[in-house]
Amino acid sequence: MKEKIEKIIEEKIRPFLEADGGGIEFVEFDQDSGQVKVRLKGACAGCPGAQMTMSMGVEAVLKEEIPEVKQVVAV
Repeated sequence: MKEKIEKIIEEKIRPFLEADGGGIEFVEFDQDSGQVKVRLKGACAGCPGAQMTMSMGVEAVLKEEIPEVKQVVAV
């Protein structure tokens, strides 16, 4: 599961964040809760729009690609 999540982040999410000077790092996946933990980096860390990026962007893409993902949180 970790490899699937990392691949989606690398191919579908990271390029969009890097275009705005940001970044994202996969931290862990809790299979019991379906929770993915990520760390926002660069311009995304502390950005006022980071919560929207998490829910409307990162979480939406991961949920669509991997049904086992229930939530994405920044740590």
